[in-house]
Amino acid sequence: MPITYDAEKRLFTLQTANTTLSFGVFDHGYLFSHYYGKKVKNADLSQLWQPGASGFTPNYDGAPDGRHALDVIPTEYPSYGGGDFREPAIGVEFENGSRLLDLVYQSHTIEKGNKEPDGLPGLSGGDETLEVTLKDAFTGLVVVLRYVVFADIDIIVRNSRIVNETGKPLYITRALSASLDLCEGKYDMISLYGGHCYERQICREPLRHGTQSVGSRRGTSSHFHNPFIALAAPETTETAGEVYAAALIYSGNFIAQADVNYQDAIRLQIGIHPADFRWKLENGDSFVTPEAVLTYSATGLNTMSQNFHNAIKYHLGHTKFRNAPRPVVINNWEATYFNFNEEKLLELIGSCNGLGIDTFVLDDGWFGHRDNDRSSLGDWFVDKNKLPHGLTPLIEKCEAQGMTFGIWFEPEMISEDSDLYRAHPDWCMRLEGRPYCRGRHQLILDLSRDDVEQYLEKVIGDILSTYRISYVKWDMNRHFTDAYSANLPADRQPEIFHRYVLNLYKLLGHLTETFPDVLFEGCSGGGGRFDMGMLYYDPQIWTSDDSDAIERLKIQYGTSLVYPPQAMTAHVSACPNHQVGRVTPFRTRAAVAMSAIFGYELNPLSLSEQERASIADQTAFYHSIQPLVMDGDFYRIVDPFTENSCCWMFVNKEKTEALLTYVQKLRIPYWHRKIKLTGLDPDATYYVDEIHGGVKFRAGGDVLMNAGMAIPCANDFEDKVFKITKVD
Repeated sequence: MPITYDAEKRLFTLQTANTTLSFGVFDHGYLFSHYYGKKVKNADLSQLWQPGASGFTPNYDGAPDGRHALDVIPTEYPSYGGGDFREPAIGVEFENGSRLLDLVYQSHTIEKGNKEPDGLPGLSGGDETLEVTLKDAFTGLVVVLRYVVFADIDIIVRNSRIVNETGKPLYITRALSASLDLCEGKYDMISLYGGHCYERQICREPLRHGTQSVGSRRGTSSHFHNPFIALAAPETTETAGEVYAAALIYSGNFIAQADVNYQDAIRLQIGIHPADFRWKLENGDSFVTPEAVLTYSATGLNTMSQNFHNAIKYHLGHTKFRNAPRPVVINNWEATYFNFNEEKLLELIGSCNGLGIDTFVLDDGWFGHRDNDRSSLGDWFVDKNKLPHGLTPLIEKCEAQGMTFGIWFEPEMISEDSDLYRAHPDWCMRLEGRPYCRGRHQLILDLSRDDVEQYLEKVIGDILSTYRISYVKWDMNRHFTDAYSANLPADRQPEIFHRYVLNLYKLLGHLTETFPDVLFEGCSGGGGRFDMGMLYYDPQIWTSDDSDAIERLKIQYGTSLVYPPQAMTAHVSACPNHQVGRVTPFRTRAAVAMSAIFGYELNPLSLSEQERASIADQTAFYHSIQPLVMDGDFYRIVDPFTENSCCWMFVNKEKTEALLTYVQKLRIPYWHRKIKLTGLDPDATYYVDEIHGGVKFRAGGDVLMNAGMAIPCANDFEDKVFKITKVD
């Protein structure tokens, strides 16, 4: 059984294929953590920590021997006021101003399967769910801790539900999804940092005493940090060593942190950022925290990543596109920007004929009177000056060429020069009478308001109902400032961030359920909201506005620590690249983009006949390998953050097919590289075929993985792609 309870020892044990999580109920009713790590047999692991005296750490009332200080005891869901001076998982302020909590065990349930949290995205299809009810006897506050086991992929999901049974209103000031106390050890903290056009760069630094954290207070998960944290032993590599990791299924403000005390014990936490957060909870109401996805690997970072990948690919979201083939799209943005009309677009669509493109996506500029980025956001009706016959001629032209039609929205924003703003100036996020910030000449719609959410349901629904649209690119191009809602009373203003996210999920849930045949792609100035919360509704996200192939090596490599390649959109763009000005071979741009959801971001009218032929070959090849990209296991081989090249590979579940992609940054004279592959069947024989070169040979899986294979000398920015097939 994945979850067991020993009633005599009051011990909970959660087992996955390769890991064990153990905690128990102590004498006073506190829930103390015992162990999380490599799988062990069901046992009483409480001996792993020993009570002892400690200076300046008070003991809780009723401690059996006066030597049980909460400040040094591993705790499942720590609270404030009882002698644990580390960061709590929960904070509550009662009517009398007290913030004291003493949460003790009341009961528990174990049930088959799991139910996703109300109003929030979550993983589906778990094996068993444990809910442990804790209560503060003095006030009546109840906290229900939830654990869901996904045994075959070594995932444990955690979150909590805070229930007000006090008889009076209260304020929640901190509500983390998971808190994990680990025994002492030396670890590196791994996080993903970045910026616009520079997303998800890998940071790995040794833990030190005190608290190290990453997070976002920008209203979204943001370009700058990702809702993910890992603790890896210093010797941990891609294929060896232990690592603990947590990711949050949430798209708003978050915090992920590790605290090391003087005994070298570590507290790992993740959840909604407590800054700028307070939630008024009326008597009888509940507050549910987002799900935290936890995993442990004893065999390196690649196993950690594959555990996350499997959770996303097979358990996150319900759209028909979750594991279905995705279209190869071409987007008009870098071809036209705002400067287009019906004639120009029809010409662009016509020039796609014969290229193997599946979908033409019309980007920004088709609505209101949008000739630049200073107007019309919120006015989601077709600009009849540019498109006098609406979208129908464009759609019919696409369909006549065997393509479908997609369109760009930025629903969460509003322009001051718009009909919507003139009708509803109170619908933007700001305090009337105060100076306020603009970003990209736009304001943020106050999506914490139900009337705003309902308006967006209608206007977007009208477009999707009127026209045969198969693809929506959902963009968001600025972060929150002036966070004030004209619709909330004073004591509820700090709720605006979380209410925004809840209504965003409500909106996306409505649209994806109402239009199940439309593929929604997420975007926020590129990859500024790349998280599991958005992937629940949008099974792919525009990975970065930086489409330069060499920059994308790091961006896609870093993103893969948590997110599978089938979640990343990557396009071949024009050269010189519009973001960094670099010139890279057309073939290399395609090789990097093919390691994700493939498409194009260029002007097809400017292509030479040779480039058109190359695109036709590329799209045909991508369609042939897409099953590998969608469902194969992904392995990182050479790290572009530390080396002058990058290499990764896909291997199908049967280990009969693989795709190896290698990209050289700068050439080194007389230099050859040897690569050790991974994920193959050591007892099988494989045929290795370089797609664009002369390297063709047979070798055993054991040879390829243990001895390796030579990579021919590569020029600056040159790719080497190998198809590897098991020989019958």
